[in-house]
Amino acid sequence: MTTEELVSESPQATNRHDTGGVSGEHKSDDENPRFGIDDLPEALKQACQRMGWQQLMPVQSRSIPYMLEKRDLMVQSRTGSGKTGAFVLPIVDQIDPSKKFVQALVLVPTRELASQVSAEAERLAADTGIRQVVVYGGVGYHKQIESLKGGAQLVVGTPGRILDLLGRGTMRLQNLKILVFDEADRLMSMGFYPDMQRLKEFLPARRCSYMFSATYPQSVLQLADTFLKDPTRLNLSQDSVHVIDTDHVYYVSSSMEKDRDLIRLIEVENPENAIIFCNTKAQVEYVYQVLQRFGYAADQLTSDLNQNAREKALQRLRDKKVRFLVATDLAARGIDVPLLTHVLLFDFPEEPEAYIHRAGRTGRAGAIGVVMSLVRPKEELLLSKTAKEFNIQMERRTPPDDVAVQKIVSERATVLLEARLRTRDNLHRERMQRFIPLARELAQSEDELAVIAMLLDDDYQESLNGPPTAPMPSSRESKRPPRKQPQRGRRPRRRRY
Repeated sequence: MTTEELVSESPQATNRHDTGGVSGEHKSDDENPRFGIDDLPEALKQACQRMGWQQLMPVQSRSIPYMLEKRDLMVQSRTGSGKTGAFVLPIVDQIDPSKKFVQALVLVPTRELASQVSAEAERLAADTGIRQVVVYGGVGYHKQIESLKGGAQLVVGTPGRILDLLGRGTMRLQNLKILVFDEADRLMSMGFYPDMQRLKEFLPARRCSYMFSATYPQSVLQLADTFLKDPTRLNLSQDSVHVIDTDHVYYVSSSMEKDRDLIRLIEVENPENAIIFCNTKAQVEYVYQVLQRFGYAADQLTSDLNQNAREKALQRLRDKKVRFLVATDLAARGIDVPLLTHVLLFDFPEEPEAYIHRAGRTGRAGAIGVVMSLVRPKEELLLSKTAKEFNIQMERRTPPDDVAVQKIVSERATVLLEARLRTRDNLHRERMQRFIPLARELAQSEDELAVIAMLLDDDYQESLNGPPTAPMPSSRESKRPPRKQPQRGRRPRRRRY
């Protein structure tokens, strides 16, 4: 299936998952059904009362109707929008507390988010008899296994630990009703795709699947194609339902900190690929050297290069031999890189039209792109002028600090290492035992911690030489017969309680 088809199709919804397939129909604000608290089943009304909610938030009121109809759904909604309640309320409605097996599974990218989702689910499901367990790596298995043996019906956790529990036979998903991907873009950037791909073999064919993500780059669209069946796609990032091809974000950064902030952004966001724009050839050379020094596979593109050299640099980016291409506006004119996920503006352009040209490199063919700008304090006025002239919603964010980088890099490294450990057979594991005493000795010595840190850094930096592991377009799509003309205007029936 091509990306254009992902966006334009609107086949009839179904609850079967023998094959994937993403429907990207975007309904207008008038067509999209909404629920209020009074429209909910009685048990969910009581849950809202326990939370002190006077009304549903937009992401809840617009997505819950589809989920109560048991129709697969992709929702673009930012963190803090109320999305956890949007999927937990339908889970509470559809779980049968009398049946002591896993009926709903929520996949999250971090331990912190797992705890947050679990805490909100516990409050919403209070007095319903629903049992839940939160599972993630870095802690012992005993408590998690006991909760599963005790009949937990809702599991919230990271894909790696869930895969471990499935491999041990202590968790089974053959009766799973609901699968939720929470913050799917972060699940991908954390490196969880191989684990999620292996998880698929444990899932039943008949289930409901829901995906929530702040952005929908091509990798996330392809993840949806793997796990969801003909979903409706709603965009609620700006409290409206309409097509948004590109997210625009900016960070205020001083001239002295811009290079460090650029690296921190890359480490936190972990983009699959990007063009990094600078205003001068000297800045292109500088940023290129910074990326090289930090171990990133990068190339540069300036007007000094002849056409042959330009084409070679672009082809290396298309072939994923490099992740980053640093360029000036003049050198980048007319270039086309399919499925470019990010555009980074190291220098903010002096002319508003140049911003549109740069931003236009991403967000193509139905995928959601991201444009991130580093602006000096005195450039905020120019940014505001650009946003107003072209009616662009610019989101201001705080640049990540070293603590934030350390946290996310540590979690991502742990994901990669644990995934590799799961691939080791018994012979490899037996061979590893030779180094257990040495590992214990190094960990206990303050002076030798640098040796462990060096090994972890080398391994992690090696993983940066390629893009995050992402799904490839399914080969079966080319074999599918043409679909019938989609039927318009289909919407969930309003349930009466």
